Amino acid sequence: MDGRQKFIRVAGGAAVLVLSAALFCGCVTKSKSQAQARAAYLAGQNAALQQHQAETQATGIKVIGPVKNPDVPWVAGLTLVQAIATANYVGEHDPKEIVITRQGESAKVAPKMLLNGADVPLEPGDTVTIRE
Repeated sequence: MDGRQKFIRVAGGAAVLVLSAALFCGCVTKSKSQAQARAAYLAGQNAALQQHQAETQATGIKVIGPVKNPDVPWVAGLTLVQAIATANYVGEHDPKEIVITRQGESAKVAPKMLLNGADVPLEPGDTVTIRE
């Protein structure tokens, strides 16, 4: 026997099969088990998506310089020109220098390059410094 069932003798010598409570407690059909597994998987996927969205929104672009909105939320495909426009540049003159800092590394971008139609993609956490 596998431990879930046993025979006991009752009055008159008749053997009766008794199933232990463990057999009935926690029994789950295969389809119910699959549904529970699917629900757990989807819950995990949903939690991961929510965490990713929260991190993405929390990690925006910081624009330092003469702007009205220094914190620009990052979205996929965000470019330098879009970030400056979203930050609402209010300088009295055209910028003389733009510096992008990413993970401690800095790169200068010529403002004339942007005026000629070139653009630079940004990443979450970038800092853009605009100097007049």
